[in-house]
Amino acid sequence: MTHYDYAVLVFYFVYMLAISWVFRRFVTNVSDYFRGGGKALWWMVGGSAFMVQFSAWTFTGAASKAYTDGWPIIVIYLGNAFGFFLNAIYFAPRFRQLRVVTGVEAIRNRFGRVSEQFFTWTQLPFGLLQSGIWLNSLAVFFSAVFGLDLTLTIAATGAVVLVMALVGGSWAVLASDFIQVLILMPVCLAVTILAVLKVGGVGAFVSGVPAGHLDLSAVFSTNFLGLWCVAMLLKQVHTTNNLADANRYLCVKDSRHARMAGFLGAALFLVGIVIWFVPPIAASIRFPDLHTVFPQLKNPEEAAFIAIARDVMPVGMMGLLVSGIFAATMSSMDSGLNKNTGFFIKNFYQPILRPAAGDKHLLFVGKITTVVFGILIILVALKMSQLKDLTLFQITQRLSILIGIPIVVPLFLGLIVKNTPPWSAWSTVVVGFLSSLFITDQLTPEWAATYFHIGSPLNDSGREYWRQSIELFGNVTVCSAWFIGTKLFWSRTSPAEKALVTDFFIRLGTPVDHAKEEGAASANDARQESVVGWLCIAYGVFVMLLAVIPNAEIGRLAFLGCGGIVCFIGLLLRRASKKIAATV
Repeated sequence: MTHYDYAVLVFYFVYMLAISWVFRRFVTNVSDYFRGGGKALWWMVGGSAFMVQFSAWTFTGAASKAYTDGWPIIVIYLGNAFGFFLNAIYFAPRFRQLRVVTGVEAIRNRFGRVSEQFFTWTQLPFGLLQSGIWLNSLAVFFSAVFGLDLTLTIAATGAVVLVMALVGGSWAVLASDFIQVLILMPVCLAVTILAVLKVGGVGAFVSGVPAGHLDLSAVFSTNFLGLWCVAMLLKQVHTTNNLADANRYLCVKDSRHARMAGFLGAALFLVGIVIWFVPPIAASIRFPDLHTVFPQLKNPEEAAFIAIARDVMPVGMMGLLVSGIFAATMSSMDSGLNKNTGFFIKNFYQPILRPAAGDKHLLFVGKITTVVFGILIILVALKMSQLKDLTLFQITQRLSILIGIPIVVPLFLGLIVKNTPPWSAWSTVVVGFLSSLFITDQLTPEWAATYFHIGSPLNDSGREYWRQSIELFGNVTVCSAWFIGTKLFWSRTSPAEKALVTDFFIRLGTPVDHAKEEGAASANDARQESVVGWLCIAYGVFVMLLAVIPNAEIGRLAFLGCGGIVCFIGLLLRRASKKIAATV
């Protein structure tokens, strides 16, 4: 990192605070703070939903998998793209049509108040654990870039994220996410192109990577790899389409905008597969032994993306990359903090403790809760940094499969399977947790090697492929069978509970007409496009000015290209804003 890179970072932090300050005026009530009042446009929601779905883990834990094993990691991101495609064609419009402030409110409408409290108190610790992983991933990234102590980095970056999450609510999160998509994707594209050129071009890249990194036929020859690929696709479909994660579309203006946001997220993930994982694979050519490059890191392969970026990027662009990756994690943590705080306030504090509380009081308590949760996330990340036996990739996968899947399966099936009793959801989670304990204890890699008559001992990759596959398929099978089996008890469900389920599916299938339901005057389309347009232009101009930094011609062109894309989108938004204003 040069002083130019540090200057870029300083500008970025000031810019993020400015976004929060600008969008504070958009927040007038609890709905605005937690879900943008249900007024946000598709391009902002799609960009934010995309940013929320990944974090610095993509550039650390996932990049380490690309560095060591090659192509298999892209299956998870293909699953994300497919999950967002399903969002677009079915789930996203229906999430918005639930007409709630938080996803747990939708759970209450589908499964009743007992399930509302059950999922509130299972989602909160799970959300804190996820955010702790994201913060730990970010700290690993920053520690590699700046050479700082990992513990100090976790505390400092966690504090910065907390302050940013506190100021602007969901509007600031949406706007900053969208703008960062515009800068992060071109910068990653630049890293990809420069990395391939650095190793001698496409031909040299293909011939120089370690054996097996680009060998798709390995899915048939590597122990349990094919099973793992199918498992990961199934996992991402569940984790992108369930009631707990409906929040990403609750803020969108109407059903049509929700569908368009889903298509945007799917397209961005397809592009991301190339520009996120070619660089760490190229790093395996340039730096076959990362222990000598990052001796201070416990798992130096988690810094593979950093190694190649430092090697190829022009002076000043590392600052853009670092700020973009910070933004990705800030987006996940912001949304995690915002979502979990919303769960606590709207699904426990207000209905249980203060039913008569007004918006002003709820906003105040919500901000206090944000601070408390932010501190807990920092503590979780510090604890995770001390785990010696598991990598970031393994920690994330184990947590999402063993804990996350039992939670999301009933919240996925609850959208498409009717006539299950209210207790079907929480009982499925309990059964799923018991299933997780049985599978991890009994269906071990050693058992698999014996059962499938594998002659040689499984290597580390084969062991992990088996663990994740059997845990995923086992939990999905057991949880799905239990949930669907509860239909046998539908006849014993009370008339009031049956009416609750009927009303849920009627609302789920009724398109949102924002003008009729909220009033045409409540929309702020032109204001959104105008404000975000100006913010894009400001950031784009700044990036283009970085072309004056002493660099080779290709480096200057990279700055002009990245900044030009952001400026161009900003100008389009300003033009659209003027058209809407003229029509009104």
